[in-house]
Amino acid sequence: MDSQNILNIAANALNNKKARQLKVLKIDDLTTLADYFVIATATSSTHVRALADEVEEKLKEQSVEPHHIEGKSTGWIVLDYTSVIVHVFTPAEREFYNLDSMWSDATDINLETILDEAEGD
Repeated sequence: MDSQNILNIAANALNNKKARQLKVLKIDDLTTLADYFVIATATSSTHVRALADEVEEKLKEQSVEPHHIEGKSTGWIVLDYTSVIVHVFTPAEREFYNLDSMWSDATDINLETILDEAEGD
């Protein structure tokens, strides 16, 4: 599955589970790490796990498995799908690590387009 489809499924899974401050950054021009970062804030550590589980479940339904998962028992879970890396934070962790500023040179993707496109499938 290509990075755009993974991105669409992940963003919609997070949105449907009430993630806050959902953001997608196109980073492929800045690094070889991935094509996209998806960044989301949860309301609690329980919500962090629920959001990460939802992304993992929705992608697994499409036979897409994460390359690596980090932080299952912390306030920051990273789901690495090689071309798309999903970061789910508690508010305090997101503020502390501040990926939004660290990757400020990345292209901010219009979420409405992604969510509308995936919902229309």
